[in-house]
Amino acid sequence: MKKAILATKVGMTQIFNEDGVLVPVTVLQAGPCVVTQVKTLENDGYSAVQVGFVDKKDRIINKDASGKKEIIHMHGTNKAMQGHFKKAGVTSKRYLREFKFENAEEYTLGAEIKADIFAAGDKVDASAISKGKGFQGAIKRFGQHRGPMAHGSKFHRHQGSNGACSSPSRVFKGKGMPGHMGCVKVTVQNLEVVRVDADKNLLLVKGAVPGPKKALVTIKETVKA
Repeated sequence: MKKAILATKVGMTQIFNEDGVLVPVTVLQAGPCVVTQVKTLENDGYSAVQVGFVDKKDRIINKDASGKKEIIHMHGTNKAMQGHFKKAGVTSKRYLREFKFENAEEYTLGAEIKADIFAAGDKVDASAISKGKGFQGAIKRFGQHRGPMAHGSKFHRHQGSNGACSSPSRVFKGKGMPGHMGCVKVTVQNLEVVRVDADKNLLLVKGAVPGPKKALVTIKETVKA
């Protein structure tokens, strides 16, 4: 892997390409990411680059007049992580991810990775946590068929038979059943980068990208070119 970046999903829109064809695109706020750690074969057993994305407040502990400690910013960065970021010479970050770049040793602490590492026409893979759908039935979750919707029918959107009579006298593992849907990691491969705005660190990717708005998206060069 040579190129990768963290981004947040802004939303979808549509643009016209050079041929005047309408193209649906997903707008991604890609970076800037900063290098917070460079892992080497000698120290860590493998080569990788750890990057941070989106600033985060530090956890602050103040004492009131009675001497009792009062914690402010409970969701801020703790002391251990503050030391980690201080060593890299960067501010605290909300997201940390590792990328196994082929040239990981060439990166330095505090170096920035911006959207301009990609160019129009590049093929990328986008990974994110999909939208949560809650508890859903087998029809919506797995596309199973429904029964008659007439007044006399007693079988409408029920799943139907699950077993196979006395043999094997059980329901096989992995059978599609009603249950929780969504909130899983989804990767869409071979998406085309339509446009890159280097000044605003925006990537316009053709088609849909998993996750809701403001979701964290990992953009990597495609593995199936």
